[in-house]
Parts: sequence; structure tokens; C-alpha cells
Amino acid sequence: MDLLGGLVIAFSMYSRIPMPRIRWTKERIKYTLCFFPLVGVVMGIFLYGFGKGVEFFGLEDSLVYPAGGTVLPLLVTGGIHMDGFLDVADARASFGERQRKLEILKDPHVGAFAVIRAAVYLLIYLAVFSELPLMGLPVMGAVYALTRAMSGLSVVAFPKAKKDGLAVSFAEKAGRKTVAAVMICYFVICMVFLARYAGPVTAAVTGGAAVILFGRYYRIAVKEFGGMNGDLAGWFLQTAELWLMAAAVVLFRTGQEAIR
Repeated sequence: MDLLGGLVIAFSMYSRIPMPRIRWTKERIKYTLCFFPLVGVVMGIFLYGFGKGVEFFGLEDSLVYPAGGTVLPLLVTGGIHMDGFLDVADARASFGERQRKLEILKDPHVGAFAVIRAAVYLLIYLAVFSELPLMGLPVMGAVYALTRAMSGLSVVAFPKAKKDGLAVSFAEKAGRKTVAAVMICYFVICMVFLARYAGPVTAAVTGGAAVILFGRYYRIAVKEFGGMNGDLAGWFLQTAELWLMAAAVVLFRTGQEAIR
């Protein structure tokens, strides 16, 4: 029952998918992060269904395809990770001291730099998604799960920027070794899926790029903020999602992989 409660909390927290209301007890929160990547799996299923609809109505070459692919993740998640992306964009654009950046992360107001970077991000996402063939949509499903696994891993493995906040709460209540092991298992499963579906080169490039982005995330989090928090986890997720999609597009468009 506690594991089922953790599943419900994960989907309630990280998606807009309707879930029953339950109490957030310590035992239920303990393994909530273990179910975080499953939100990405469900997003991949939704995206695959969207792709089938696009194919059925012959809309592959219309704006409906990339626009739908850009909006769908925001609709499913409610924009919770984009919120973190915006906060971090404002904080980093300030070029202030560490304490000033942390204050900006806590500020509920949206600054000009966040708006500008959100617009640029979404336009780039739209452009990149427009180059992703329909056969590449299952790869994006794996990317959704992979980025959430790595974001969840950072919550229990990275030093924290402050002593309070949701990330700290999840990390304190989590069975850290168990959560870390589960996140690594998700990573391996995603690599196996990519290797079987899109070939070993796609799996290797995607996995390698994800590790590099994860290392960059750690460096920025520690150097600029003194550690990670929920906003930085969201920023990493959005950034990695875009970069990994771009890598997939390059692989598909250059013909380096043949879909089986």
C-alpha cells in the first residue's frame, strides 16, 4: 500500500494526470522518487498516440505535429519543470553572488530573462521536434523516462543548496540507496530499449550525452548554487530533454541508424 501511495504521490506531484487524494505519510514519500520516471513513460505513451493520430490524418508536414509535440509535455506535467527552468534562467542571468541567486530562485515573480529564455527554448524545441520523424517518437518516450531518472538521482546524490525545500524533504525521507539503485536501473532499461529499437549507436550517443549533461548539471549546481534544489532539478530535466532530442534528430536525419 505504501508503494502504491508513492506512485500516486509521484503522479500527483509531477503530472496533471488525475489521481486519488491520499495522505503524504513518511512511508509513502520514502519511495516516491522511484516512480518519477514512470511519468515519463506515460508521457511517451501519450506522445506515441499523438503520433498515430498525426499519421492517420496525414499531418506530418503541418505545424500541428511539432506544435503538439512541444505542448504535450507541458500539458501532462502542468509545467512544473518549466517553472524550475524559468527560475534558474533568472538566477543565472543575474550573475550575482550565490546567496543572491538562491534568493532569486525563491522569488515567485518572473523576470525578463526567464521570459526571453522560455521563448527561445520553446522555439528551439518546436524547430527540433519538427525534424523528428514519426518513427523517432518512441525514442522521445525513452528520453522522458531517462531525464526523470537522472533528475531523481540528483535529488538523493547531489549536495543540497539549502537546508529546506521540497528536494531536501524528499531526500531526507527517501531510502537513498534504494532510490539511487532504482534510478540506475531505469537508466539501464532505457539504454536497452534504445539499443533494441533504434540501434546501439543511438543508445551509446544518448547515454553518453546524458552523462555529460548530468556532469554539467552537477558542476553548475555546486559551483553557482552550492548544491541542487527542486528548481535546478527541473532546469536540468528541461535542458537535457531538448539536447537529447536534438541528438536523436541528428542521428535519424544523417541516417546513422536504421529503425528495425
